[in-house]
Amino acid sequence: MEQEPYFKFDNSVIGLPLLFALVLWFVYWVEVRFGFNFTSLGVLPRTFSGLIGIVLSPFIHGSVSHLYNNTLPLILLTAALFYFYRNSAWQVLLIGMLMSGGITWGIGRPSYHIGASGIIYVLVSFIFFKGIFTKYYRLIALSLIIVFIYGSLVWYIFPVEDGISWEGHLGGFLTGLLLAVLIKTKTPSPKKYFWEQEDYSEENDEFMQHFDEDGNFIESPQEPPTEETQVLGEDKKIKIRYYYKRNTKEDED
Repeated sequence: MEQEPYFKFDNSVIGLPLLFALVLWFVYWVEVRFGFNFTSLGVLPRTFSGLIGIVLSPFIHGSVSHLYNNTLPLILLTAALFYFYRNSAWQVLLIGMLMSGGITWGIGRPSYHIGASGIIYVLVSFIFFKGIFTKYYRLIALSLIIVFIYGSLVWYIFPVEDGISWEGHLGGFLTGLLLAVLIKTKTPSPKKYFWEQEDYSEENDEFMQHFDEDGNFIESPQEPPTEETQVLGEDKKIKIRYYYKRNTKEDED
């Protein structure tokens, strides 16, 4: 039976991130088109009514620029999650949303916290740390790409700018790190060379037979002649073929 590939590109890799982004834009369109204000459905820390925001706040944005800044990172990171960690992608998204929202609810300032940036920080943190923990070269390369593109986001887990929910960012970052530690993912086993196999024997290795006990190279292994090899040696005939090249006029000159 052929083994299913670990990294597989299918419709979910592109379709689900795009669907998620369309839902965010649709919610904002409804809000603007019909004059609604969904901000009150965000996370309001340490209040009973604010608990609903743990689920709803990622779909609510305060402006077009806020929504735009979250859309592209969300699509790219979600696509990377479903391509490289497809077996645990839904786990990361759902648990990440609940945990990051719960942390925001517990430590946030008494204000409404909205936006999908908490999930973005979950994805950045999870993909980065998971790649380092797996020690698999492709996932480590992905971690380095994440650092190169989104490394500056780490500053926004601190209160460096007013109007930004650094508590949501911090909650997402810590959640991603925790999920990278706890969630088990399947990765390809590192390739082993034949000399790394358990049944490897130096005596049966043709290459190692070209070295003596002191490590000196010998042209051919010294084997005691046998009756079979002697007979074959006597019967063996060497054929020598000569190839002649006809001289041209230019050669004669």
